Amino acid sequence: MTRPTVYIETYGCQMNVSDSELMLGKLEASGYDAVDSPDGADVILVNTCAIRDHAEQRVIGRLGELKRHMSANSVMGVTGCMAQRLGPVLLERTPHVSIVIGPDGYRALPTLIDNARHGIRSSATDFDMEEHYEDFKPRRFDKVKAWIPVQRGCDYRCTYCIVPYTRGPERSRALADVVRETESVVADGMSEVVLLGQTVNSYTDGTYDFADLLRAVGAVDGIRRVRFTSPHPNDFSDRVIDAIASTPTVCEHVHLPMQSGSSRTLKRMLRRYTREGYFECAERLRAAIPGLALTTDIIVGFPGETDDEFAETLSAVREIGFDDAYTFKFSMRDGTPATRLPPEIAIPDEVASERLDRLIAVVREGSRARNMSRLGERHEVLVEKAARRGGLLQARTRDFKTVIIPGEPEMIGQYVDVELTGTTGSTFTGAILRAREPLPMR
Repeated sequence: MTRPTVYIETYGCQMNVSDSELMLGKLEASGYDAVDSPDGADVILVNTCAIRDHAEQRVIGRLGELKRHMSANSVMGVTGCMAQRLGPVLLERTPHVSIVIGPDGYRALPTLIDNARHGIRSSATDFDMEEHYEDFKPRRFDKVKAWIPVQRGCDYRCTYCIVPYTRGPERSRALADVVRETESVVADGMSEVVLLGQTVNSYTDGTYDFADLLRAVGAVDGIRRVRFTSPHPNDFSDRVIDAIASTPTVCEHVHLPMQSGSSRTLKRMLRRYTREGYFECAERLRAAIPGLALTTDIIVGFPGETDDEFAETLSAVREIGFDDAYTFKFSMRDGTPATRLPPEIAIPDEVASERLDRLIAVVREGSRARNMSRLGERHEVLVEKAARRGGLLQARTRDFKTVIIPGEPEMIGQYVDVELTGTTGSTFTGAILRAREPLPMR
């Protein structure tokens, strides 16, 4: 008998990717086969993001496109943060969608699919403070590194952010469960893990904190690289910084969201630190971790952002010297505290767009200069996947630099030593260093 098929399309952050892996694992255990195309799939799932309005509008459009791929008996579902935010409203807006499931509802997925086949459309958007899907075996997309969620939800209430309302309050997995999953990752042939949380460095299971977790995961036999994302500047205790510095397997890269370089803007964002506090955090990290690479997130056009406040963001980028930055225009989200800010302080879109262009230029200028200064360095890289250009591979250094190298597909998943030979400004090219052959004896 032919097994039913499921196709899943994922939008958003690494946590969404991890959630898709959990859903596919659950459905495979329930008798489904995953497929790479929506054409005729028995189940089509779209796992969504709600961070920006653009992301939601893109999904709405995509749902219409996917309708054309459905067979008469296909079931379509929307999962993730957008599903959590809109709930039953999404069923009303998209009649061909039968299931709407938030991030804590994936356990019910097989049942809801069966119900949908009998004409029952439903939503599952209740938060579950005990749900960590410990009994799920994820079907991992990546065969080189593994995403491991260690925390769900968020207790911060940044005025621009919808995440606390789509993923619920913060709760952490037991350290022993994270270690167990790490051991299973090694058994599956991978040696790099990325620990995931909305404010991952605030992790605590009631007994152990994030420093303990880093040391425990880093000590798992067979693990060579440990990464984490995304931390909050307020939660970098001395214990956590020392754990990063003293655990050999923890990589020399921290993604440290700044959001703005202005204390006044940060106060309106309710980020709970100042410009000076952010600088101090960056300095502590760099002092403790030689060769640390810092990347960040920055929002421009937040309500009330003056020209002087934006100039402070530009100066912060130059002074801190980020290796890279993910930059965004502010997007108002219904239900967030930002909706209560006075409408007269909103920033016109054309102003926000101009600021974004200027910010990107400054980020690229700094990144290129730093990367040019590193040509000739030698690094161990992990080969991750085939590059977009034929005959080349994409690899990554411990400090999160992308390096394009020549090689064959069978090298994917291997560690090799390279010399950095060139840069486009954001990406390096590299030459593989071969072990020297002994000279022939005469």
